[in-house]
Amino acid sequence: MSGRGKLTLCALAATLLTACALLPLVSSSGWLAEAAVMAAAVSGAGGLMRRVPLPRSLTVLLQAVLALLMLTVAFVRDAAPLGLVPTPEVFEGFGLLLSAGGDDVTRYSIPAPPTQGITLMLVGGVVVIGLVVDAVAVTLRSAAPAGLPLLALYSVAAGISGGTGSTSSWLWFLLAAAGYLLLLLAEGGDRLAQWGRVFAGPPRAGRPPGSGPARASAPARTGRRIGMVALGVALVVPLALPQLTGGLLADLGGDGSGLGGGTISAVNPLVSLQDDLNQDDDREALRYRTNAPDGQGMYLRIMALDQFDGTTWRFSQRRVQDVPAALPSPQGLSPGVPTARISTSITAAPWYRQNYLPMPYPATAVKVGGRWRYEPEGRTLVGDRGQSTQDARYTVDSLEVNPTRRQLATAGAPPAALERQYTEVPSSLPAVVKATARRITAGSANDYERAVALQDWFAADGGFTYDTHVNSGTGPDAITRFLKDKRGFCVHFSFTMAAMARTLGIPARVAVGFAPGTPEGDGTVDVGLRDAHAWPELYFQGVGWTRFEPTPSRGSLPDYTLPASPSDPDSSASTQPSAPDSAAPTAAPSTSSSCAPQDQRLGACDQAAAPAPQPPSGSGTGGRRWALLVGGIALAVLLALLPLLHRLRVRARRLGAGAHLGGDPAAPVLAAWRELLDSAWDLGIVPDEARTPRRAAERIVRLGRLDGRAAEAVHRLAGAVEQVLYAPDPAPRPGLAADVRLAVAALRAPAGRTARLRALLLPRSSVRVVWALADRRDALADRWAPGRLLPASRRRP
Repeated sequence: MSGRGKLTLCALAATLLTACALLPLVSSSGWLAEAAVMAAAVSGAGGLMRRVPLPRSLTVLLQAVLALLMLTVAFVRDAAPLGLVPTPEVFEGFGLLLSAGGDDVTRYSIPAPPTQGITLMLVGGVVVIGLVVDAVAVTLRSAAPAGLPLLALYSVAAGISGGTGSTSSWLWFLLAAAGYLLLLLAEGGDRLAQWGRVFAGPPRAGRPPGSGPARASAPARTGRRIGMVALGVALVVPLALPQLTGGLLADLGGDGSGLGGGTISAVNPLVSLQDDLNQDDDREALRYRTNAPDGQGMYLRIMALDQFDGTTWRFSQRRVQDVPAALPSPQGLSPGVPTARISTSITAAPWYRQNYLPMPYPATAVKVGGRWRYEPEGRTLVGDRGQSTQDARYTVDSLEVNPTRRQLATAGAPPAALERQYTEVPSSLPAVVKATARRITAGSANDYERAVALQDWFAADGGFTYDTHVNSGTGPDAITRFLKDKRGFCVHFSFTMAAMARTLGIPARVAVGFAPGTPEGDGTVDVGLRDAHAWPELYFQGVGWTRFEPTPSRGSLPDYTLPASPSDPDSSASTQPSAPDSAAPTAAPSTSSSCAPQDQRLGACDQAAAPAPQPPSGSGTGGRRWALLVGGIALAVLLALLPLLHRLRVRARRLGAGAHLGGDPAAPVLAAWRELLDSAWDLGIVPDEARTPRRAAERIVRLGRLDGRAAEAVHRLAGAVEQVLYAPDPAPRPGLAADVRLAVAALRAPAGRTARLRALLLPRSSVRVVWALADRRDALADRWAPGRLLPASRRRP
């Protein structure tokens, strides 16, 4: 088999071995066989066309057409004339399948079923990567850059399936590494075969002839170094990917885990809650048993989002510490506020992976095994170094805070630092938000009345509709659209009420967690995917952070926001806000004919609780899926642009003022001459180091077909080099950079578009970096060789 044929097979093998990293994502492996057949057909067609031979661009184009035809036959045959002709309807069918695949990705957890949309994404991705690898490694004869698409494929697969933390993940890494090294070795063998037999250099000092294998040749050493650098990047990138939980992209996104005792940070855990809310599968995430007298107030809080940029709410970067035996007293809570101590035992499902520990608020003590850290500001526990809630069993002691209406109405001013931080709103917030808040709360005497007025307006009086299918939109106008259309889900209601509260000077943040679950017959409470929720917390001095419930038909209204009954000792208070006519149902159906006043008002008697959303488990699978895709593309683009960026930097330094080159007058001249040689090399004129500067200039002028001013500029540069090399007292030579630019522009003019593009994106002269690294490595190896560890006078002869 010819060298190029072997290279074709190795490129195909590298693609398929790397694609094996995707196997854990789907419950069936049949898609890989389908992808292997298509990728082999594309590679085989490329091999035949290269033997003709056809132009490189035409070869790649025909391979792409073949891949499109095969994908059409496999997935959208019914929409194509003759079952294979691509038409606009075919591309529309691809779009629908990909959209369905994206929905499936957010709906299913690993391993997902091989739906048609997911299969198209997997098979199409492998075929496209195989086409790119074949084009770069075989058609363009450059195997090293072919590692970029392989790196992208492995990084995405490793990140989605959990990175490099398990034995199976190392197996996929080793397979991908073996494929890439095989490709590099095949290309190196093909190149060396064109030069005939390679003879090794003389044996090193101290090694007698025939005592062992000689040192590998320089091309082989260079190939190994390239492979090791690329594999190192492939290993590091998945580790750098953030961690998510939930859905098919369960482990992609910010994990927010504490590192050692430093800080924690997290991305918004609700960016894809809308996708989660519409899932059909309502699995149990948590189960708990509690001695709380009123289960309707048992919200399991995960975290609080305290940063508002006008578009979204985010989690601040915070310091963490070891979990104390007894948590500090809740901020702002005075002894005069009635509280009850409750204890709750919680068990997390084996599939539920969350880096934050769901707990009743405010917790006073937590007993949990594993590596957990405490964040005091939000009173949350966050997993350290990959610790999660998966199959966790823990007990939480907490307080049930029952403030009176009078205590909330007469709350004093909050601390200045807290008020400044939690009432901050960006200038980009639309003015209608503040104007609407002021209109709703007109006539309210204090912050408590304003808070209840906002809650009632969202929950009942404002005409809002709970809708998980609404187009949430992005940007500062999203909140304006919500206020206009009056349709949304818990994210919209909690985000908007908290923003309005801040415009009124009330400290506010958004809590994320679970609404009360469904009581079971054995005394436990089942918290499922649809019990996930978001709600605003407002701060009142003397009471602390206080929960409100603006989302209609979700959660439960706090007692302190309901009208006082005649027997209520606090009913004489002047502050008695009206409660909404319709709000959240209870978490379980009523079994008594005597329904509680709140349930009667809500119309929740004798009916089951409405379903709630999937937990914000830190995944954000919808938005983060796109963020991951954009990040992967950006990484691939960055890696692809490294030669260009390095070349631009080198050119700028060589043609700069020369201060960094020192005071030697020869340095700027030699740097300019090197830039001319490398620019010519990038355009296809390989430098000949054996020639004198004058002969090298004549060669560049001849091969580059230069004349006139450009040829004179090249000869002036050669003369300047001879002058600084041989003159006893070389003088500075002005105009070097202008001569180089003039000559390079003349060299580029007759070159074709492809040659100019390659010179820009894949400059040949960038290989000097590899050479420099190889020289440094050899220097270090020689320096620390066993024979050099002793002074020369003590070496054995």
